[in-house]
Formats: sequence, structure tokens, C-alpha cells
Amino acid sequence: MKKMGIIYGSSTGTCESIAQTIAEKLGVASVDVIDASKITTEKVESYDILLLGTSTWGDGELQDDWYDAIKTIKTADLNGKIVALFGCGDSESYCDTFCDGMGVIYDQLKNSGCTFVGAVSADGYSYSSSIAIIDGKFVGLALDDVNESGKTEERINSWVEEIKKSL
Repeated sequence: MKKMGIIYGSSTGTCESIAQTIAEKLGVASVDVIDASKITTEKVESYDILLLGTSTWGDGELQDDWYDAIKTIKTADLNGKIVALFGCGDSESYCDTFCDGMGVIYDQLKNSGCTFVGAVSADGYSYSSSIAIIDGKFVGLALDDVNESGKTEERINSWVEEIKKSL
């Protein structure tokens, strides 16, 4: 079986909680759910599949731990690796930058040799703009656990079932 790692950046605990929920649903051991501030190139390279999660802050910015983490991931050999993204955002207060952090990670890694899986239709989401949208789909799982918490579990379940097909 391919080795899967979940790397998340979380300032308030929401993205961390979502990472743990996804790990439980995919049977990923807690040792393979890693805070973005603690990753190394060697750790990244030890995984065949990477699930990368971030919240979006300010004017569409990455969560703080991701600024160094993305540099670390980019130094790793990602050729042939499968990558799935998930992101947390606020579709009411920051509707014009909803889940942009996820889009930033995608943009940084799109030419790295990895294969992205887990794009999600933007239908059913409330937002005005997002750089995480390509051809009408989010580049990964977009969540607003503050304003749309009632949709979080269903969205995670659907996404997990979808990415399982690619793993």
C-alpha cells in the first residue's frame, strides 16, 4: 500500500481538526499527520501520497507555517507523487479570497512533477472569487467550517470517497 502523509497549517485549530478527520476516514496513522512547521524534505519524500491543507488568512494569504513549508516541499522530489489539497476559508467575510491559500499551494507545486487529485466542483459554494478555482472547480476540498459547518462532514466524506479512486 502506498504511504500517505497529511501536512496541515493551522492557526486556530480548524485546519488541524479537519486534517485529523480526513486521516481517520482514510486510515492514516496520527504519526503521519504533520504540522507544516515540522516537515522536512526527507519526510516529504518518504510519502507516495501527500494531502496538503491550509487555511487562508488576510487578503488571500497562506497560513503562516506554510511559507517555510512550501519551500521545503519544493526542495523534495515530487515526481510521481499524488497530491490532494484541502483548504479552509471564510466565504462570508472573505468571499473575494475564499480558500486562496489552497490556490497558492497549487500554483507553487503545479510544475513539480506531482499529480493532483481531488478537484471539487464550485457548485453549491457561496463566494465571489477564488484563485483556487480552475475550470469551474476548486483545486481541492474547499471548506468554510465557520459559516457552513453543516456542510463540512458531507463535503469531507464526498471528497474522501472521490480521492480514494485515485489512490
